[in-house]
Amino acid sequence: MLNTLMNHLINPLIYIVFVLLAVAFLTLIERKVLGYMQLRKGPNVVGPYGTIQPIADGIKLFIKEPVRPSSSSPLLFLITPILALTLAMMLWMPMPLPHAMTNLNLGMLFILALSSLAVYSILGSGWASNSKYALVGALRAVAQTISYEVSLGLIVLSVMIFSGGFSLQTLSTTQEKIWLLIPAWPLATMWYISTLAETNRAPFDLTEGESELVSGFNVEYAGGPFALFFLAEYANILLMNTLSAVLFMGTSYLPDSPELSTILIMTKTALLAAMFLWVRASYPRFRYDRLMHLIWKNFLPITLAFVLWHTALPIALASLPPQL
Repeated sequence: MLNTLMNHLINPLIYIVFVLLAVAFLTLIERKVLGYMQLRKGPNVVGPYGTIQPIADGIKLFIKEPVRPSSSSPLLFLITPILALTLAMMLWMPMPLPHAMTNLNLGMLFILALSSLAVYSILGSGWASNSKYALVGALRAVAQTISYEVSLGLIVLSVMIFSGGFSLQTLSTTQEKIWLLIPAWPLATMWYISTLAETNRAPFDLTEGESELVSGFNVEYAGGPFALFFLAEYANILLMNTLSAVLFMGTSYLPDSPELSTILIMTKTALLAAMFLWVRASYPRFRYDRLMHLIWKNFLPITLAFVLWHTALPIALASLPPQL
């Protein structure tokens, strides 16, 4: 009975708590890094060196009055932010950190399927707001997300052909000798750029325009529902960086020392997340037509060529008559 309770209730709650804590302090690190890169201090008032700022921001958002437009769809308006955060938390289930909460043979397909469902929370929030600006922002976000998921899926297919299965645990065995980042660096580069676009991060944050626009699909949200969208977005950023580390930098699983394995995967994720912040502080925003041109005219042909190279070529070689 106790083991069942641990597996079905307590362990998922522990996962969720630690992911939300990581999300909270990622926002603090982002504000500090952007501050120093722009020659200012960033948060430094609430707590020592501003360390309690994320908690203060969370309390402020959740005690704020949740304003809802009178013409909006009441049920869908409230369901979509909950759906966004629920999907963001469920995506962590098959991640090897170093052990997965749920050991799935098709863990990578599970992640791709759930990340595709996040499109419904974006589109639903824009439609339920009954605002033309929110709806246009949602349509742009959905078009961007669906476009870059095509290249992400093809890159994952190439990596899974390398590893010989759709389980994330097999990638540790595949990369014992060498990280896939080294022989497959074009795929890794396209993957990293696509994760920036998939998570609506600068310079691909066309749908939100955080620095000068009012926002996009979530423009009508305030208080707690907006905080749920915010938490889901940053949880997805951490997830994509963790997935990048697992796919191309090895999970570094050490059977004799799971604690050291956890520290290694956290360090790799932190370095990749720091690059997200560096990119945001360095590059201007893309124009929307150039964003779509990048995926459909550049990334898609290259990723298709990689998939054909790793599938059609071995089949063609195997069909050749044996040499005498």
